[in-house]
Amino acid sequence: MRIWRNLGLLAPLALAGCSVHDLRLFFPAGPMADVEFHYTWLMVVTMLIVIVPTLVMTIVFPLRYHHSRNAKYTPNWDFSAVIEVLAWGIPLAIVLPLCYMTIKAVNALDPWNPPALAGQGSGGAPVNVEVVATDWQWVFIYPDQKIATIDELVVPAGRRVNLTMTATSNMNGFYIPQVAPMVDAMPAMQSKDAFIIDKPGQFTGFSTDFSGAGFSWMQFQTKAVTDAGFAAWVQGVQAGAPALDYPTFTAKIAPAQVNYGAKISEFTLADPKLFDEVMAAAMMGKVYPVPPALDDSVNLAAATPAGQ
Repeated sequence: MRIWRNLGLLAPLALAGCSVHDLRLFFPAGPMADVEFHYTWLMVVTMLIVIVPTLVMTIVFPLRYHHSRNAKYTPNWDFSAVIEVLAWGIPLAIVLPLCYMTIKAVNALDPWNPPALAGQGSGGAPVNVEVVATDWQWVFIYPDQKIATIDELVVPAGRRVNLTMTATSNMNGFYIPQVAPMVDAMPAMQSKDAFIIDKPGQFTGFSTDFSGAGFSWMQFQTKAVTDAGFAAWVQGVQAGAPALDYPTFTAKIAPAQVNYGAKISEFTLADPKLFDEVMAAAMMGKVYPVPPALDDSVNLAAATPAGQ
């Protein structure tokens, strides 16, 4: 038995071969993610003050008090002042710092005006993006550039990006782990977020709120490019993309659909009030029901192995 017990204690070493590159929070790419990463580690280390001794005791106590060890038997024992102080004092000493760090982190990452972005970035003009979550795609509207995209967010590195978000029918959590904390996009409501990406790169964003059968494919690519690259990209979209207005949005984009493979679509913005019209329609009760046949096809796609 002892050899199996010892082998069990060595089992965590098997995790040494696991890759950490998929743990996106460990690789922040901007001030907002830096703050999130900083406080996450502080809170984890603080909680380990309780977790580690507890794990040690779960191993030591059974070994120490096993019937074969002839431990002292005290059936009338019922109180220990030391244990009471430790049992109540240590959790209190942990919870208070955790509360303080939580308040600090929440204030620093306030999505409407995050102090974490103060004095950060290259100083270039902010980029404003309006985000609409549909079932099950992400629509990004650039009102100043008069363009729009589906499942692709392109921004200039080093410049602040201001997001204004809503949804057509279901709530979805907008989240880019390496860039900014999660913020909900809700129908008939407006939420905000902001971030800066330090340098050019590509990052994966997705929805964190289950919103139906196509939720698993609701991902988008975030590309941080140079200022020159951003200007060239905008000019390319303006020159050759089809026009997008509210009737086209309601007929072809808003109805439930799954964008398998997160294929990118680009448009020129023919309706500068598109975001406001989407939000107003949701406030009036407009919805886009999911046909049962679509649910069935999505479930079939999910059950079919890749390549078949």
